[in-house]
Amino acid sequence: MTCSGGSLQRKGDQLIVIGDLEIHLVSDGIIWVDPGGPFGLVPRALYRRIVEPDDRNLIPQSLTCLLVRSEGLNILIDNGLGDKLDNKAVKNWGLERPTGRLIDGLHTLGLSAADIDLVIDTHLHSDHCGGNTELLEGELRPAYPNAEYVVQRMEWADASHPDARTRGTYFAGNFEPLIEAGKMRLLHGDEKITEHVRCVVTPGHTRGHQAVILQSGDWIGMFVSDMATFSEHMARTGWVTAFDVEPLENIRTKLRWQKWALEREAWLFFIHDPRLPVAQLREKSGRLAAVAVEEAQALIEPLPTLQPPAG
Repeated sequence: MTCSGGSLQRKGDQLIVIGDLEIHLVSDGIIWVDPGGPFGLVPRALYRRIVEPDDRNLIPQSLTCLLVRSEGLNILIDNGLGDKLDNKAVKNWGLERPTGRLIDGLHTLGLSAADIDLVIDTHLHSDHCGGNTELLEGELRPAYPNAEYVVQRMEWADASHPDARTRGTYFAGNFEPLIEAGKMRLLHGDEKITEHVRCVVTPGHTRGHQAVILQSGDWIGMFVSDMATFSEHMARTGWVTAFDVEPLENIRTKLRWQKWALEREAWLFFIHDPRLPVAQLREKSGRLAAVAVEEAQALIEPLPTLQPPAG
């Protein structure tokens, strides 16, 4: 089963309709990072089979967010770095936007920021929720003015009290204005958002990290977020990142969801994987492998083409 019961259709670039769901991948660009972050203790000889560092020892990570239309709602899952970065921060992230910002991607779909009804933050690291707010006339305001934002309460609590390790990625300006404006709802564990969209707690990368399950008929998918940075991280249980707050918990989480994804032939959406942003798990010779989903190419084709970073 790849999409049985879901009546999958392609309707132009970036859009797939599966039963009662519409799904789009929307890019906020590409960042260039030291491989020691996403690959941690994985030997260079192994991760080079996945991605080759450039002459500055940097590798690309995408910022590929997901727009879902369900029950008349426009739901945005994660929103990248946003537009608040100064020139120094853009340089530090190695941020490139060859196809424009996330909001530009929404415009190509005929949507404005005001058309977003719900923003799901998988967690509050700045490369996933920096676009929550924008700076207007010196004041931080919700970037999606008509949207409700949802995140796990535990994630909000940890982000509100960062420690020496996390204060470099938890920034109050990405979420406090939403709390103050009554725009952010805190979830207490797994929760159904619509009949076809639900949030599930997937701890490890952070204690309150959540993934998002999508379902229509027999078709099922998951926006994995940082449970697995690259598709290879999902297939290789022991591969954890240097950013995982609880790496052993991340391994336990992956073991649970690997089995789930394999049994259901689920589509897995990876925000940071520029090579394989949509994949399924397959078992080959007793080992798991992430493989491309042919039917998902309509989603992938418009994403940014990788170019070596300037300078």
